[in-house]
Amino acid sequence: MLSKNYKAVAQMANLMAEWLILAGAEIADVQQQVENHLHDMILKTFDPKKADAIFAEDDDSPSWLAELIEYPTWRSLIYRLAEEYPDCLMLNFTIKLISDAGFQAEITSVSTAATQIEVFSRILKTSVTDFLLGTGDNATDLMKECAKMVCYGQHTFVYAQVLLSALARENKGGHVIRRLQEEIDSEARRNHRDITPITMALMQSQTSHAAFAKCASALGSMLARDALNPADIVVLYKLYSNSPHSDPPPVELIRVPRFLELLVEALFKPGSRVNPEHKSKYIYLLAYASSVSETWNYKRGTRKSLNKDELKGTTQAAEKVHSILSGAKGSTELVAELGPLYQCIRFPVVSVGVIHWVENVVTEPNFFSLSTDICPVHLALLDEVVVCHPLLHPKVLDLYVRLFEQHYESLEILAQLEIKKMLLDRFVNLLSHGYVLPVVKYIKKCWENTDTDVSLIRYFVTEVLDTIGPPYSLEFVQLFLPLVENEDIIGGVRREGTDEDPVSEFVVHCRANYNIV
Repeated sequence: MLSKNYKAVAQMANLMAEWLILAGAEIADVQQQVENHLHDMILKTFDPKKADAIFAEDDDSPSWLAELIEYPTWRSLIYRLAEEYPDCLMLNFTIKLISDAGFQAEITSVSTAATQIEVFSRILKTSVTDFLLGTGDNATDLMKECAKMVCYGQHTFVYAQVLLSALARENKGGHVIRRLQEEIDSEARRNHRDITPITMALMQSQTSHAAFAKCASALGSMLARDALNPADIVVLYKLYSNSPHSDPPPVELIRVPRFLELLVEALFKPGSRVNPEHKSKYIYLLAYASSVSETWNYKRGTRKSLNKDELKGTTQAAEKVHSILSGAKGSTELVAELGPLYQCIRFPVVSVGVIHWVENVVTEPNFFSLSTDICPVHLALLDEVVVCHPLLHPKVLDLYVRLFEQHYESLEILAQLEIKKMLLDRFVNLLSHGYVLPVVKYIKKCWENTDTDVSLIRYFVTEVLDTIGPPYSLEFVQLFLPLVENEDIIGGVRREGTDEDPVSEFVVHCRANYNIV
């Protein structure tokens, strides 16, 4: 009876594997085939109740489980199963084993880790550490990944923000952690989470200032409604604008990203109407939040220093630009005010306002069809922003990408190409002022997606070659060289036999100085 019902599946699999090897197949290939088939079968037939029964039968974990997690293939299987069966005790226990074994960096799914505080803590530590050690665009990507992870649920958000708030009080690197907290807040709001009570509670834990209650009440009211209220603005203005010898609340309280966005929208969005009586108060709070610096002794809850040296200049610049932009009807009026605008753009918060205003104007469906300028003066303002403020390069690039991908059906094909060439000039300007890799990555993606006219890619490549010179970073060469060597793009551009052939010069230099696969 036993022999009749015995299937010998495992033995048959081993026998088939041996036959394949005898037939000339590579051992590694056969092993991979068996593992892949077993992997797929487990995904199809996994039963969490039977898996949990393993622990019911024996108090100790099976010895084979510790061996299983040593292999990447089976760890990835556990992650996928844990996503599908989050309540399975066996899978949750295995996730903890994986984390204890030091593989927490692989656990990219928060839902897998969020149910266990030990596992989530390790992943949070790894994510924050990677962000602190990252540089440039890599750090930005890591910051966004960390923010998405933290915003998985309310419990992960509160837990992470409390820990980060403690780290943000450190003098060394505290400002970097605060930047991460701001990104986490922004991510939560993008997900339509009401985090105002949590934000206010965290702020209260960091200060014992006497005016905190009034400030928090006014700020919390506006954040909860996601709209500014003149009465609350007046309260904040009075708290922050008293005599120089007064003790204003901490500036961090009004540096909540969403509050600053609301102020920028109220002041720099075309058509936005601000009561003239309160306009100066809006501008003052925006200038105060962006220009005043202070240091605190968090243990004692006392302010060590307060620097308002840039407050007056920032306020005056914001008032001047607001006055010009709110009264500008077209390009002619802007050209007459370019001098004052360029001077005021040197202030970072003013540049943020200018970007917001330009974005609202140039994204109007009929803007380019009505414009007669080769380069609209609005985009010339952004060129100046690019020159003055490297930290605003990502915002400017995002706007250029939107304009470049926009369809202009009301215009003829040649007119559309001219607009896109003008925008490519703006891309090259960004590149020439240090924002190199993101620009080249975007153009390369356009080429790979085959949704951009090749003449535009060719125009960009030739303009860049006329702009750049050695030495080049390896990453830039790896991105840009394939575009330069592509005959579909660069065919007909080479100026061989002449004194100047930037295409050949670039290719020869890169091939001679870089190990390109």
